[in-house]
Amino acid sequence: MSWLLNENQRRMTKEVRIGSVVIGGNHPIAIQSMTNTKTEDVKATVEQILRLEAAGCEIIRCAVPTTEAAEALSEIKKQIHIPLVADIHFDYRLAIAAMEHGADKVRINPGNIGSKDRIKAVVDVARDRGIPLRVGVNSGSLEKHLIEKHNGVTAEGLVESALHQAELIEEMGYDNLVISIKSSDVLMCVRAHELIAGKTEHPLHVGITESGTITSGNIKSSIGLSLILGQGIGDTIRVSLTADPVEEIVSAKQILKTLGLRQGGIEVVSCPTCGRTRIDLIGLAKQVEELVKDYPLSIKVAVMGCVVNGPGEAREADLGIAGGIGEGLIIRKGEVLRKVEETELLTELKKELDLLVEKK
Repeated sequence: MSWLLNENQRRMTKEVRIGSVVIGGNHPIAIQSMTNTKTEDVKATVEQILRLEAAGCEIIRCAVPTTEAAEALSEIKKQIHIPLVADIHFDYRLAIAAMEHGADKVRINPGNIGSKDRIKAVVDVARDRGIPLRVGVNSGSLEKHLIEKHNGVTAEGLVESALHQAELIEEMGYDNLVISIKSSDVLMCVRAHELIAGKTEHPLHVGITESGTITSGNIKSSIGLSLILGQGIGDTIRVSLTADPVEEIVSAKQILKTLGLRQGGIEVVSCPTCGRTRIDLIGLAKQVEELVKDYPLSIKVAVMGCVVNGPGEAREADLGIAGGIGEGLIIRKGEVLRKVEETELLTELKKELDLLVEKK
């Protein structure tokens, strides 16, 4: 496996414009999430989307299970600043209504939309309005004949389903498509993306579906997305968590930064606690993460638990703090700047961050 060092090593795909955001080609991997409010509740939905925007969400998807939800998209779109995607299942008329009310993209599973005539009705409106379609296939909704053909739900079956559905829409004269193939089985999902990458030029929306709560979901998503993105596969991602959607954005940004696929923001590193730790290192690290999140700096900040190894361990960081017994050190590039009371560590770190902002 060839691990990515930068965006230039990614697999090339077609460009697809989703409102103000373009994915595919050489464009950065876009971060997505999905609201968990009732879309019909415009106020609650807009409030959540604005929180997601502030966290770094670049494309947002809303469930559209009713005509009222489709109609609400018009007002929602007026109050947000990122592309709005409608998530449709079963009823092709809702897909059409969503596009008529301003959806920038529509996510459909042609397998549960119905007949070819119904799919064509959706495609015709999408073509007329220049709205991209995301063809989504999940392991839980794989067609029965493919399950029988491949002796169960398999990566091969997911790929065959997705390519068939994309081809169906292409035969209707439309190729403004994004493909997603998701599974809660991490290794199956990875294998499916490896298989499909060489068989289509459509951009791929990548994620591990139904991955779980913050702990299990982050572990599964980090492993799965790293194995996929690390091969240059993927144009937009969602980290699916059973949690506040803002947590999905935090995790997605960290995954991309860790893989070298996104720059910007302060990276916080912290040591594990040990018997030498005499401060609330866990609490301090959390406070530091909260402190630095809005600083317009691309630096590394280290939070160390003791003064014995702190300066050395923080040498590769731009700034660091190391705790002692009732006191701690403020460190810059491995050099100790000063010793301060434990209660002043956060305040003194903030002073150093503010100085860097002023210099910038």
